[in-house]
Amino acid sequence: MASDGDNRPTGAEAMVRMLEAHGVTHMFGLCGDTTLPFYDALARLDHNIHHILTRDERHAAYMADGYARVTGKPGVCEGPSGGGATYILPGLVEANESSVPILAITTDVSTTARGRYPLTELDQVSMMRPLTKWNTSLDDSSRLPAMMRTAFRAMTTGRPGAVHLALPFDTQKGYVDAGELWADPRHQTYPAERAGADPDAIREAAAILAKAKSAVAICGGGPVIAGAEAPLARLADLLDLPIATTVSGQGAIAETDPRAVGVVGTNGGVQSTRDVVEAADVVLFIGCRAGSVTTERWRWPSTDKTIIHIDSDPMVIGANYSTAVAICADARLALDALVAELEGLSGLAQQNGAERAAAAWQGKLDAYGPLAASRDRPIKPEVVIQGLMDILDDDAVIVADPGTPCPYFSAHYRWRIPGRHFITNRAHGALGYALAAAMGAQVGRPNSQVLAVMGDGSFGFCCGEYETIVRNKLPIKSVVFSNAVYGWIKAGQESGFGQRYYNVDFNRTDHAAVASAFGVKSWTVEDPADFASVMKQTLEHDGPTLVDVISQPLHEAAAPVSEWIA
Repeated sequence: MASDGDNRPTGAEAMVRMLEAHGVTHMFGLCGDTTLPFYDALARLDHNIHHILTRDERHAAYMADGYARVTGKPGVCEGPSGGGATYILPGLVEANESSVPILAITTDVSTTARGRYPLTELDQVSMMRPLTKWNTSLDDSSRLPAMMRTAFRAMTTGRPGAVHLALPFDTQKGYVDAGELWADPRHQTYPAERAGADPDAIREAAAILAKAKSAVAICGGGPVIAGAEAPLARLADLLDLPIATTVSGQGAIAETDPRAVGVVGTNGGVQSTRDVVEAADVVLFIGCRAGSVTTERWRWPSTDKTIIHIDSDPMVIGANYSTAVAICADARLALDALVAELEGLSGLAQQNGAERAAAAWQGKLDAYGPLAASRDRPIKPEVVIQGLMDILDDDAVIVADPGTPCPYFSAHYRWRIPGRHFITNRAHGALGYALAAAMGAQVGRPNSQVLAVMGDGSFGFCCGEYETIVRNKLPIKSVVFSNAVYGWIKAGQESGFGQRYYNVDFNRTDHAAVASAFGVKSWTVEDPADFASVMKQTLEHDGPTLVDVISQPLHEAAAPVSEWIA
């Protein structure tokens, strides 16, 4: 409580208590001048919040993102005013577009100093407004508890997303009514207050699916966020329905399930997966925006398909395809209702899903198998994927950066159990995401193997956080595809710009040496025959590790990318 004789808690103390009331046990952030009252409250009060000091506010937000994805709880990050607020913003953008609830608290200059050119003054609310689901500045300390409840309600209900609270210096030192320090327990997890489906829409969708000849479901991240794996599997069983996913939707169904098609689209899809979509007469989108990557720029599925679309966001449905049935609802509740309706019907048409899914995988394996067994140098990415698939636990969490890792894991790594086991930042694809998100995932799932996979371009964005990993004794395993190039861009220059390579190559870094300097046990692998044995050693080591793989550049590899930007 306040130390000057007033028994009311200060704003900073109230912030700690409101976070506790909402079930927050972990927070990621970086200190600054404007944060001093908040940090002092964290130091003085008896609480159950573990604050993890990061080396960069951007990575604090990515850590909160990874934590939220694996726990089903909102992630919380914090940073100071000025540069701290601008640094934390990229993580909010990614989380918000990925329907991941994170709360960013950025402290600020005093309200009484605004307009007087104080150091680090910035209109945080205006900056955050177009890029978050909800945000405000806590200019009145008495309103802090109510605004905290609003923040948690906003980020966990409807389509989950990122929210932001600016916390001015004088608000932190103001006073709050202790009786206002309460929280709604429904907003401690997400998705909260789920919306059910319109029964008429469910009946229409069931009638179409019951008569379809070659339907396919395409699942985005919605079913994973909603925990809809069980009713989705039941739907597949009822109709022998093939289930495809987007990159974000991986985990909606185990990819060893006989009806799992795998990833479709430009990033991870191949011709045989495209064939499943193109042959369909009915396409059921579930928690999927049907964006440019999934549909290969809105060409597959073609516009002559009958479309049924389930999504919790009404703005998504019908944005890209004329929709026969729109079901605006939580994915789990919608699928529960759809399964119940179908179970009441007789003579359900079977969609030959197992056979169609097997053909899709075979098309991938025909090309993948010889490359995964290759002993060529530099090491082919397929060798790494196969080596990891052979050794990692079924419940391991893999976090992959864009560039080389994402398409290879999306196309070829077969997840053996459903649920959130693969994380990648598909909304905006910023480099440097994987390591920090893996840190959040490791904090959220301390007993699981967690692997961060990145290219060497991404490594340069994030390597300072290896100090954070070592200091916090996080046993994260890292793999770096080392090829001294911004590979995705060079591949685009090769395919669409006449091989005019410009400013995409850089000097090779000894990533193992860099990581070792932070205290991470590290190896460099140049011979593909050594990769499996080195990975075995990394998993046996009880601390953080890094394996630097001297790998084939993306523009020379058989990347499962149907087309590059041209």
